[in-house]
Amino acid sequence: MNAAALKAETKDIVMDEVLPHAPETVWKVLTSAQLIARWLMPPTGFEAVEGNVFTYQTKPGGHWDGVIHCRVLEVVPNRRLVYAWKGGDERNVGYGAPLDTVVTWSLTPVEAGTRIQLVHAGFIMPRNDSAYTVMSGGWKKVIRQLDEISGEDS
Repeated sequence: MNAAALKAETKDIVMDEVLPHAPETVWKVLTSAQLIARWLMPPTGFEAVEGNVFTYQTKPGGHWDGVIHCRVLEVVPNRRLVYAWKGGDERNVGYGAPLDTVVTWSLTPVEAGTRIQLVHAGFIMPRNDSAYTVMSGGWKKVIRQLDEISGEDS
């Protein structure tokens, strides 16, 4: 399969916002397990260290146990956090279908605070259509929560 055909079947969720907080403040909220539990869901074993493996537990569905398996791929303090996000079961269609994606958080200092860009990449269509739809709305809420929690310390 050529690159163009592969690209046609893959979708990414992209969020781009400016938060009125310093990059260091947003970074702390992005990389503290206790704070992640407040804006996303409680991680098990999370550390912002390349190669670190951690999980999230969400609602199980069908043959899937609800565990999201993650591995930290890149850490650039106050700038960039990238992790693999995998879950689902081959026997599921819709909710809990196999998902093999990458989440990238990029922080850029701007006059108004921090430009935060989230790219959740690699949704394969139509298999991941359900996850893509739910997470597109979900990540918007997550960024609002992240903004609120970042504002608590500043």
